[in-house]
This record gives sequence, structure tokens and C-alpha cells, in this order.
Amino acid sequence: MATVSERLRWLRNSLNMSQTKFAGMMGSSQSALNRYENEQSEAPYKILLWYADYFDISLDYVFGRTDNPQGKQYGYEPETLKKKFANQEVWQEFVEACFDPSSPMNAKLKEMMMTIAGGADA
Repeated sequence: MATVSERLRWLRNSLNMSQTKFAGMMGSSQSALNRYENEQSEAPYKILLWYADYFDISLDYVFGRTDNPQGKQYGYEPETLKKKFANQEVWQEFVEACFDPSSPMNAKLKEMMMTIAGGADA
């Protein structure tokens, strides 16, 4: 699959690293990595998982299912979180308890947390 080999090569090149050095990091050989990057053989799932973990990317990206390195569902918010954040008063209490009131960044940190939680004003 051309997309996989292209993405693997691009990821390695993004580090300006030789095949030999990069292959050593992932516990493989330069010749194996060369085959993966040139579509001569498919990378085993353990190698693909290593790439995903090392670069903090989704396998959806590696396989060309999306051009977003975090994957198709990166912005997904589970229903349980939506329910927890629905009650802004409870969330506000949580945020208040998380930060030291004597910190000079206290107000800014609380504001950021409330924004993350759903756009409410702190």
C-alpha cells in the first residue's frame, strides 16, 4: 500500500534520520525499513504500532484513512464526558479545587479549564 510506505518514509525523514539509525531505534534492520518504505514488503503490525506510539499519531493516518495525524476521531467527546460537563456548577467547583488561590496564574488557569470544559466563562 503506497500510502503506508510514503507515510513511514515521511515520518522518518521529518526527523532527518538515516534508515540505519531509525531502524535501530525501533528494533529492526535498515534493510527491513528500506523494504517497508519502498513497498517491497508490508510492515508488521508491531512496527506500525511503534510508529504510532513514537510519533503520537493515529494508525488511521498511517493507513491513509485521514490526513489528520491524530486520526478521524480525535475530536470525539464521549457521552459520559458531555454529561459530566453539562453541569457547569459542578465543573466550576472542581476547577476551583484544582488551583492554589495564591498562585499568580490562578485566574488564568481556571479560565482556561472552563473554556476547555465547554466554553463557559470562569
